[in-house]
Amino acid sequence: MDKPAFLDTATFAILQANGRRSASGENIDLVPVVKLFTPDAGATWLLTEIDPIDSDRAFGLCDLGLGEPELGYVSLAELAQVRGHLRLPIEKDIAFVGAQPLSAYTTEARIAGRIIA
Repeated sequence: MDKPAFLDTATFAILQANGRRSASGENIDLVPVVKLFTPDAGATWLLTEIDPIDSDRAFGLCDLGLGEPELGYVSLAELAQVRGHLRLPIEKDIAFVGAQPLSAYTTEARIAGRIIA
């Protein structure tokens, strides 16, 4: 898969490098590299890595705005097709800087029922 429009080249490369680290068996609790969101809906994603074999699969904390954030894989191609109520595409939060490991964001999100970042 080609890099989706909502990810810049540097971010995509970091996600790929993290995916290679995980695939090598390294036991790591990665800090999210990027926060994606729907500007006209309640969905948010904190991504830590891209599968080194399938560059369409990204891993992270996914919150579709239903009160049940969860860890899992998401298709970047599918994210590129997501639109909110006003038909706006997903955006990258350019102000986001991961400050803690994904496990900490996950714990906070499960308590709050949404991603807090």
